[in-house]
Amino acid sequence: MLFYILAALTVAALVGLDQWVKYWVTSHLALGETAPLWEGVVRFYHIHNTGGGWSILSDYTWLLTAITALVLAAILFALVCRIIRHPLGRWSSVILFSGGLGNLIDRVRLGYVVDMFDFQFIRYPVFNVADMFVVAGVIGCAIYFLFLYEKYDADPDDD
Repeated sequence: MLFYILAALTVAALVGLDQWVKYWVTSHLALGETAPLWEGVVRFYHIHNTGGGWSILSDYTWLLTAITALVLAAILFALVCRIIRHPLGRWSSVILFSGGLGNLIDRVRLGYVVDMFDFQFIRYPVFNVADMFVVAGVIGCAIYFLFLYEKYDADPDDD
């Protein structure tokens, strides 16, 4: 039970941080406007993204909304049904869920995702806080599934 309380608080905090940064950017920068964050490294760049990462499926917000909702439901199911029991898998799933929820809120509320971080030293898509949580969660889940799942959580009867 403690895990679920801490997980809910973590989701609320991470989604709150994501939404706060998006609010700050939209209230301080006009669409398309930039502002330095770390000179020569990263800047704020207020844009709207109707697609996913790298603008994949641009203008298919409805499809991305449905896919995101299904993935979030699957993560929730895996956590509640204790399919994922190892701490790395559980917390990575919570972080992934938080990022997905942050972007889902934008898609449902606005019809697009607010992006704002733009690397200046490499060519990379503009991204947001929720995207950072998605990437961190995916990396953690990949490590869990590649190296820990079979040892700790796989059903021994599945041989």
